[in-house]
Amino acid sequence: QVQLVESGGGLVQPGGSLRLSCAASGSIYRINDMGWYRQAPGKQRELVAIITNSGNAANADSVKGRFAISRDNAKNTVTLQMDSLKPEDTAVYYCNAKIVAYGTFRENDYWGQGTQVTVSS
Repeated sequence: QVQLVESGGGLVQPGGSLRLSCAASGSIYRINDMGWYRQAPGKQRELVAIITNSGNAANADSVKGRFAISRDNAKNTVTLQMDSLKPEDTAVYYCNAKIVAYGTFRENDYWGQGTQVTVSS
């Protein structure tokens, strides 16, 4: 059994910052890519940022220069630092990890439960 647990969402004013964290636990053999996605009301889920297990990261154009993704492979965690937040960043944010669990011999997608981020004055 593998779980992803997120923390750190909330309400923030435009221009403010938030930090999201996600911890993977369970019967994990290897974690490959980890990332953050978001889904705003009435819109499709979209990729925000992704990071490989060697630390190569990429961000969506809409968040470049404002958001930074990082991970701690020893702790199986991924973090999204969000600065200069805008109202259009309002969404439910989901952690994603591509994990090979013990006994499966293949990579599967795992998702966190989602955390609400609201940017409003």
